[in-house]
Formats: sequence, structure tokens, C-alpha cells
Amino acid sequence: MAKHQMKAQVIEAFNSPYVIKDVPKPEIEDENEVLLKLHAAGYCHTDGMMCSGQCKPDPPKFPHINSHEIAGEIVALHSKPSKYAQEYNIGERVISTGRPFHPCGKCFECLDTTRPGYDDGYSIVCPHCSFNGMSKDGGFAEYVVVDARQVARIPNNVKATDAAPLSCAGITIYGALKKAALQPGQRVAIIGAGGGLGHLGLRFADAMGYRTIGVDAADGPLDLARSLGTKADIVDARTTKVEELKTRLGQEDGKSVREEMGVDAAVILVENQKGFDFGFDLVKNHGPCVVVSYAEAGFRISSRDLVYRDIRVVGTILGSIKMLQEMMDLVAKNDIRPVTTVLPFEKLNELVEEYNKGKGGKFVVEMALQCQ
Repeated sequence: MAKHQMKAQVIEAFNSPYVIKDVPKPEIEDENEVLLKLHAAGYCHTDGMMCSGQCKPDPPKFPHINSHEIAGEIVALHSKPSKYAQEYNIGERVISTGRPFHPCGKCFECLDTTRPGYDDGYSIVCPHCSFNGMSKDGGFAEYVVVDARQVARIPNNVKATDAAPLSCAGITIYGALKKAALQPGQRVAIIGAGGGLGHLGLRFADAMGYRTIGVDAADGPLDLARSLGTKADIVDARTTKVEELKTRLGQEDGKSVREEMGVDAAVILVENQKGFDFGFDLVKNHGPCVVVSYAEAGFRISSRDLVYRDIRVVGTILGSIKMLQEMMDLVAKNDIRPVTTVLPFEKLNELVEEYNKGKGGKFVVEMALQCQ
């Protein structure tokens, strides 16, 4: 392979398998950019959507390199690095979120200092930025260029294969829990607790001091949620009715008024109406219902409950980069790890097959592994 070439797993058309190709090695062109040598990269639900053509106009062209769940080592900086890039050194291990690659630093999002955990002079939701693995090439390759404003350091006691999924699934559920604005000792329900985000949410909630109700409705995810050893109360929504659960929680809390019974907040990770209703109905009066999933048909919401119970329905996307580093420090301190299926880089198509079996957890390719 030529000096300026690298191996990459690419898609050449929608609904087609990944193919290993020799492609040009990316080069640093901007003062904010850093070049990473990949150690691990995750396969996310969004990758599957993109490969099936559900994320148009992305990718902008074929062939395309997926993955926005990136963990690697910094191997190069710009000759005149920006103040953001100067915070990092060659040899440091980092994770990179999908966004924001080249945020503009000028729009209302980048200049907004009112949101909790806002970043200094840029935003992860800048409408003008690019997205690793979506609008630009991502992490299923030996090297990738990312923006210094979209990375966080990996603590020494965290493996790259554990870190990579945290750059998307981890920060998404952590950001949702932060959005709920609970205090230690308050109760949160995670609807979809046995999935890729949900199982991390159970572990984060423990570390944050919350009392947690983990809800799911399939055997595999429920088994995964129960296997984690968290303090969460795991509930099968197929056999437990919301009113029964609210009554039990009310009795545990010494409450006799229905509006005081239930959870202080719910996080919705599922894409079906039944799951949404379970979480929405479980929330006490005045509580937030934090929606992470985006069901194609949307959700129907009771305006009566919005008005008379003062339930707040809010959305969330990821979290700030400042929050990302905060999350990684929490992970290191509390030994939080995702449940992962890890295969060598060359076996990405087999990893996708495992993902499609719906067994739960996160799915990662590791560059250092060799095919047997």
C-alpha cells in the first residue's frame, strides 16, 4: 500500500455490504483539526439507517466511510494549531463525537451561553458543522481527521473498545439524564433500559445517585438490564401495568395522592407509542419526559396531561463537549463500561449481522484485533 493510502471499510451504494478498500489517507487542512490513528470504532443505529438510505442527503457521495463512534490516538496536529487543538498532545488517546466538525463559531447556537454545560465559542448542534461518518468520512478506517472541538480524553483505565461507544450512546443518555435535572435520591424511569443507550443509562443513574426504574418489553433486553448488577428496579412492561407500578412506588414513598406517585422524570429511548405512554404516564405531576428517540410517525401526547398535570416533554441531542469529558471522568471513577460485542476491523459485516440479531449492548470493531 502506498505511503499516503490507508485501509477503510466503505459502502459503495445503499443496501450493500461494507467493502475494504485502499483510499487516500486524510490530511490536516485546518488549524482546529487533529489526525487520529484509529483504535476502535462503533457501529450505531444511525449507521444502519444511513446504509439503507434513510439519512439523505447524507452521505454526500460514494464510496463513503461510516462511524461516528471513534476512539483513537492523536498522531498529528496542524503546524499552527488553534487554541482548542493546543489543549491536546500527540500520543494522547481521545474519543470523538459525530459533531461538531468545523462549527462556525458565529451562529446563535455557537454563541448561546444559556444552556447548561455550554462550550466556549462553539456548539455541538451548530447548523453549519459537518458530522463524522455522515456528511464527511468517519471512523471505519485506519485514520480519520477530526476537530479538536469534538474530542475528549480517554482515561488511562478505559479501553478504546469501551470508550468508542461512549462518544455517541454514552453522551446521548448522559445528556438526557442531565436534562432531567434531578437531585440524588430522586427517581427516574428509563424506557428501553436494555438497549445500547438504556443499559448505560442504568449505570450512569447509579453513579449519579438516582433511584431508577428500568423498563423494557423483550426478553433479551430485560435479561441484559438485569445482568448489570445495578440498583435499578427492572420492570417488564408486558406484565406490569403503569397504574400498578405507580401504586407500588407511591406505597414505597408513603404517598396517598395519585399525582404524587411515580417517578420524578422519564427518559424515552423507544420508538413505539406504548413505550412512550408507559413513561409519560409514570411521571409525577410537574415532571419532565425527556425524549431521545425519534419515531418516524411521531408520538401522540395527551394535551389533558400536559395542561392538568403540567408534564413537560423535552427533546435532547447528545450533550456538550464539556459534558463529554465530565462523563468520561465519571466512567473512570465508577468503572462504568458498556456491554460490547467486539470483532476485528476486517469483520465489520459480521458485526452488522450480530447487531441485526437485536441482542442488545454496543457493537465495536477493534483495529488491533486480527482475524482468525
